[in-house]
Amino acid sequence: MKKVERINVIMRYINNRAHFTISEIMQEFTVSRSTAIRDIREIESMGMPLVAEVGRAGGYFVMNNSVLPAVRFTDTEVKALFIAFMATRNNQLPYLQSRQSLAEKLLGLISENQQDDLVLLNQLLLFEGTNPANPDLLDLSDLPHPMLEKLIQLLLMDRHLLITVNEGKDVKCYQIYLLHLYHEKGFWFIEGFDVKGEQRRIFPVDHLADVQLDPVKKRLNKKRIVEQLSKQEEAINLVIELGPQAIAQFKKHHPLTVSISYTNPFQTTAILKTFINVQHPEELSEITNWLLFLGEDIKVKEMPEQVVEGLQKRLSLFFP
Repeated sequence: MKKVERINVIMRYINNRAHFTISEIMQEFTVSRSTAIRDIREIESMGMPLVAEVGRAGGYFVMNNSVLPAVRFTDTEVKALFIAFMATRNNQLPYLQSRQSLAEKLLGLISENQQDDLVLLNQLLLFEGTNPANPDLLDLSDLPHPMLEKLIQLLLMDRHLLITVNEGKDVKCYQIYLLHLYHEKGFWFIEGFDVKGEQRRIFPVDHLADVQLDPVKKRLNKKRIVEQLSKQEEAINLVIELGPQAIAQFKKHHPLTVSISYTNPFQTTAILKTFINVQHPEELSEITNWLLFLGEDIKVKEMPEQVVEGLQKRLSLFFP
């Protein structure tokens, strides 16, 4: 951790405690005693009113009615924040009503030279998934589905939800335990445990008609849900390794129920594990087409015989 970053973190650490010692600073931030003392003295010189206590159990505390000094950002940190902010344009993220005030506050913290740099970056940089026709950082045209913010507010209170989903001409209700809320290919999805169906399910947030806290008092606890899911994972019957080209194809298209785990830091190799219900002809046909779509850059570790037969049949159409 760089010194400027460490000083800012120590200041927040100190401000959230009634009392602290040099030993605690050394242990929390893995620094030497001399470094901890120098950091404390620098924080004092920045205006934080620290009071030293004498004695064996002595330490420091922040003077009552004091205010934490404003956090200062380095030039690199400002650019990092701004570029990360730019990269989220047109990504349908929640709480974008605050985008304008956030941008204005960030610009208000920095010098005119830094502001000029950020304006230039805003004009020149484009990111994957962003719309070049919408270059204005303050443009609020990328608001997500209105149900998303309500969903986030509810899941912070309770992960047991009752959701109403539009499924074509039908509207169905599901009791779910929310596992993850994730964003993929420009859309938001709920990954949840269907309590009645006792299985993992994926629901597009755009298909939600309503979401409420589950009023049922008798519920499955998290431990029981994890046990149910682990039993289902034991039934995995398709395992393949993906190389760089197959990963690129995977990112272009994959079934919502399938995910990969990267096996190296550079994300150039990955492994895919899933369960294929070979009793469902539609699912079998879909996965067969998709495996061909991935191309030659895959290694099969485990595959149901029905999938192998489907691949051979499909290939025989091209090479009779």
